[in-house]
Amino acid sequence: MPRSLASAPQARTVSAPAVLWLRRDLRRADHPALGAAATHGDVLPVFVLDPAFFEAAGPARQGWLAATLRALDASYEGRLCLRAGDPATVIPELVREVGAASVHVSTETEPGGAARDAAVRANLVAAGVDWVETGSPYAVTPGRVVNQSGEGYKVFTPFLRAWREHGWRGPAVEPDGVRLLAADGDPGAWRRVDAALTACPIPLPPAGEDPARARWAEFLGSGLAGYDTDRDRPDLAATSRLSPYLKFGVVHPRTLLADLQGRTGKAVERFTAELAWREFYADVLHRHPASLAGDLNPLGVGYDEPGEGFEAWRDGRTGFPVVDAGMRQLLATGWMHNRVRMITASFLTKDLHLWWPVGARHFLDHLIDGDLASNTHGWQWTAGTGTDAAPYFRVFNPVTQGEKFDPHGDYVRRWVPELAHVRGAAVHRPWDVADGYAHGYPRPILDHAAERLEALARYQRR
Repeated sequence: MPRSLASAPQARTVSAPAVLWLRRDLRRADHPALGAAATHGDVLPVFVLDPAFFEAAGPARQGWLAATLRALDASYEGRLCLRAGDPATVIPELVREVGAASVHVSTETEPGGAARDAAVRANLVAAGVDWVETGSPYAVTPGRVVNQSGEGYKVFTPFLRAWREHGWRGPAVEPDGVRLLAADGDPGAWRRVDAALTACPIPLPPAGEDPARARWAEFLGSGLAGYDTDRDRPDLAATSRLSPYLKFGVVHPRTLLADLQGRTGKAVERFTAELAWREFYADVLHRHPASLAGDLNPLGVGYDEPGEGFEAWRDGRTGFPVVDAGMRQLLATGWMHNRVRMITASFLTKDLHLWWPVGARHFLDHLIDGDLASNTHGWQWTAGTGTDAAPYFRVFNPVTQGEKFDPHGDYVRRWVPELAHVRGAAVHRPWDVADGYAHGYPRPILDHAAERLEALARYQRR
């Protein structure tokens, strides 16, 4: 297991108040920036509802953020200061109001967040206010895992090995006697939060740190043992379902890794590797910010424009049951099983021949766990333009994938009620069932075998 790099909490040296600006670290436990802020004196926790980020989120993720902020306010004893506007203006104004001498944050490495932070930091430094970065949303901050040449990795397996060897700090302990400062929030911002929660089109999981820890405890107790063998089964409740909490930093991956220490076996290794995938993609995006909107490894193939095929994919009516089940699960819950994410992404890029950003944007519009780096590079991995040696020839067969990973058809029947009458694995081939289309399920919109050959031909012509 990785070595622990934990250090003892620093002694408090009371001076002017400190602002703790929360972003993708919406928690109180295991929060290094909170500990650092508390060494300076009273701490004002603040969240800025930045229109540039908030308005870009779909209504499901807006609702999830709103629920999380309400829970966060309770974690900070009702003293979360919520303001709305451009942080480059809002944070300096708040600093002047409370007479703070420092602003504490978790390091941000996503392109948009890093640019925002640079603007805020410049304004604060010009005013003589300290900018202090402590910790990040990751066990190992992106940019720190390097090969022998001092460069980053583009292939996961060597990254995983180096990530483990690098190690990470143990969970941060909140200093005794943290004093939280109260400041006037923006009633209009709270109204927008509550409106987003009311308008959320999906039922949300319980929000906040306590539900996140309860979910993790449940998974450790009854789910982890079967994770290695069952995690690819969308018909089973075999995954941790922690991704919505990791999205906003309600729980830190370092906390999870610490709880895994002393546990052995393939399931532990597999779950740890899945956490590492999240860190790998964050590292790749940090080093290659242009990959957010373009191919990391361009293939030079031709793509079609979105049309009726995209609309059928988006709405879950392609005529391929496991694809449609996944797309309907996404619309109904704001979440999709990871194996099905790969199947649906392959269908869009390899069967419909659309460029991956079309699908990635749709996912971000609906996923409550829509992590920018993981979503972007998960799509690129499937499309063949991302972090893999030569994946362009990998074309998922949506029928055989459904039969393999939903062997009894329970996942499809849950999300595609038109096929609820079809028993067993036959649900994946309704065209072979006498009454397969008796309840209005659509016929396939394309011939997968033909489109697979077309995809391979396009790649070979590149």
